[in-house]
Amino acid sequence: MSGIAGTLTFDSGRFRVTERYLTAMADTLTHRGPDGAGAWIAETGRIGLAQRSLAHGEPPKPAHQPAKNPNGTLRAVLDGQIFNYWDVRRELDLLSEWQWQSDHWNTELVLHAFEQWGIDCVQKFRGIFTFALWDAGQQELWLVRDRIGIKSMFYSLHSGRLSFASEIKALLRDPDQVRTVNEEAVYHYLTFHATPAPLTMFEGIKRLQGGCWLRVNSRGDVREERYWDVLDHLTPLDRVNDDEIAAQVLQELTTSIQLQVVPEAPVGVFLSGGLDSSTNAILLAANRSEPIRTFTVGYEGDYDPENKLGAKGASYRNETLFAHRVANEISAVHAEKLLGIDDLIDIFPQLIRCQDEPIADPGCIPLYYLGQLARDNGVSFCHSGEGADALFFGGSGQRTLLKLQHLNDRAVPGALKRLGLVGIGHLADRERFPYERLRRAVEGEAIYWAGGELFTDAEKMRILSARLRRRFADFTSWQAVKPIRKRFEEKAPARAHLLWMNYVDLNLRSPEWLLTRLDRMTMGNGCEVCVPYLDHKLVELALSIPEPVRTRNGTSKYILKKAVRGTVSDEIIDREKQGLGAPIHEWFLDRLGPLARVEIEAFCRETDIFETNEVMGLLDEQPNRPVPRTRQTWGLLNMALWWKEYIK
Repeated sequence: MSGIAGTLTFDSGRFRVTERYLTAMADTLTHRGPDGAGAWIAETGRIGLAQRSLAHGEPPKPAHQPAKNPNGTLRAVLDGQIFNYWDVRRELDLLSEWQWQSDHWNTELVLHAFEQWGIDCVQKFRGIFTFALWDAGQQELWLVRDRIGIKSMFYSLHSGRLSFASEIKALLRDPDQVRTVNEEAVYHYLTFHATPAPLTMFEGIKRLQGGCWLRVNSRGDVREERYWDVLDHLTPLDRVNDDEIAAQVLQELTTSIQLQVVPEAPVGVFLSGGLDSSTNAILLAANRSEPIRTFTVGYEGDYDPENKLGAKGASYRNETLFAHRVANEISAVHAEKLLGIDDLIDIFPQLIRCQDEPIADPGCIPLYYLGQLARDNGVSFCHSGEGADALFFGGSGQRTLLKLQHLNDRAVPGALKRLGLVGIGHLADRERFPYERLRRAVEGEAIYWAGGELFTDAEKMRILSARLRRRFADFTSWQAVKPIRKRFEEKAPARAHLLWMNYVDLNLRSPEWLLTRLDRMTMGNGCEVCVPYLDHKLVELALSIPEPVRTRNGTSKYILKKAVRGTVSDEIIDREKQGLGAPIHEWFLDRLGPLARVEIEAFCRETDIFETNEVMGLLDEQPNRPVPRTRQTWGLLNMALWWKEYIK
């Protein structure tokens, strides 16, 4: 089940849900569920639920969608998978004689679990999901998002009703939904590459945060609550040696990978040949009688057949050789595709439509084609290695900022820090990140907000229009981080810096940037993707590992490498890491550059969001500062094309 939508009209509202209205919403989600559809509308017309279905090759589900309990008092729609289906079902069977209509129907499981335990049923589930459940007896609609936020849930309150959907584009089919740019979301996007929850880029449309549920009744009373927080589930492993911790990591990771399959369906792995995806593929293949499928994307032009690594100096180097080696080692059925700039130009409009909101990450390009490659080869369910970097100290940016945070702990008087801030302001550009990080230290903020920030707040103030500079004169993107920091300070067993970095990533960077790009790009081709490294049990274990163990000898992913050595080859474990991306610097020097200038300049001219001269001046710096300006230009281009597609 992979696309849901619906509407509840409050007692005071006059709107009535019709089949035409509900179908229009659901039809925007056909890519998420191309194998079937269903809808239900109450006789009163006050509540309606719709479902698009993605079959994954399993036996057909019962025809009546959405699901209902035997007496019809509960109705539900679900996007995603409950991986511990049979564990929960066996527990339910011990408590009552349920009349099951299917051997493996996730939505039916949710209904019976809710009947038994109420909303606490969500504590039983291990999976990737959002669901909506209508309780006719209590006249309440429940919206639920999985613990990590792997799946998305959006909602809008207006005109005496609440509407919800898996993607924003479904909400935009409501004729009363206003399409207005959320300027605070724009401000934060320029820092975080994406919009932090609960905001979206559309004024009036919100996203439910990971690990939360929202309840709204027929009177329009809304309550949101966090049902899971990783800080409530930590068991510090301070007295456990490295070998024992590594063994626990391998056991939990193996369990997660083996659990995250769909019965009767072929399973694939997005395989880069790096540590995370290779481990995923090897552990998944270990106990399967049929070969798994593996999929790899590389790039034309930078592939050197002599050394198989890609041209030196290229902004992104192919890793296809390593993917081939791993696929051959496990006897996988392997497929790959090499991309060029034409492939980007061809799908750029579709990328923007799939995103719903701008995502300043060129990793969207390979993810889109990985989803397409999987579907073209008959696979609609795949594994991704997303999440390992954040949990196991894998990013170079993490290492640098962790050192800075520890340096800030030293007994340096505040006055001296302020003096240093003044000195840097004279010696270097105040818009650069060294100044920004010292400013945060002086102001008592956390230095780490999110990995790989796009612009500093000072840079944003330069490129924003005069009107927005006035609006945000006393505002920074710390406002988006502050509620997360507050929970951390209230709950963390120890204010270890790496634990903070993990926590803010799990609450901001992962769900709204990395996991959103993964879900949107792959589901754009009807391919559902799970992320075993972000199974909540493995997350709880990883964050229980003391910082000195995870950062031992300054080694990237020390404890993960220790856990899988002997299972994964040393060549894969010890090779230099390269994250998911694309050679956009070279593409900007080609046809992408002129396209970007035209679209960004038009956006600046037709809106009152950016200062045209400042933004175009930033683009002119491209040849002198290729890496940061390429990344920032990509973010601005995505913003411009999003506005053109959804707002103009």
